[in-house]
Amino acid sequence: MVCERCKMVVKSEVEKLGLHHSSIELGEAEIIEVITPEQLNHLNVALKMTGLELIDDKKSILVEKIKTTIIELVSYTDEQIKTNLSVYLSQKLDEDYTLLASLFSEVKGTTIEKFYLSYKIEKVKELLVYDELSLTQIASKLHYSSVAHLSNQFKKITGLTPSYFKKLKLERRKTLGSV
Repeated sequence: MVCERCKMVVKSEVEKLGLHHSSIELGEAEIIEVITPEQLNHLNVALKMTGLELIDDKKSILVEKIKTTIIELVSYTDEQIKTNLSVYLSQKLDEDYTLLASLFSEVKGTTIEKFYLSYKIEKVKELLVYDELSLTQIASKLHYSSVAHLSNQFKKITGLTPSYFKKLKLERRKTLGSV
């Protein structure tokens, strides 16, 4: 899982600086001692070299937590949530959903719902390109009520049907393979 790798990288970099942490979770590291500007700069540089980024703005941190929670829900959770997305996020992040929604829209310029749907469609694209699952299996895996619902949402967001998207990707692969 990507998040576990990220946690290990952050833990390693924090420890290299001789700092102690009480927790490293969901995009957040709690450092026990006061961190100097020099240590903060070193940590920032080290994280950037590994493809990670130090965020110290509270709004940005909360927005990243929202994104990470949605990504984990879509990519790493096989169970369908038993409530709606707003209740799930509110409970998971222990924040009022109205606050989460307005903050997300302010910072990202889109709604949480649109981000969630777009991310699900990106996951559908990925699964289509891997060509290991049928559209029915993908719909089931990503908790769509039906293949028709998935197809309608896919076309609304991408302008293409899932089968046409898959055909284009396969043709592109063949073209690249013959070069």
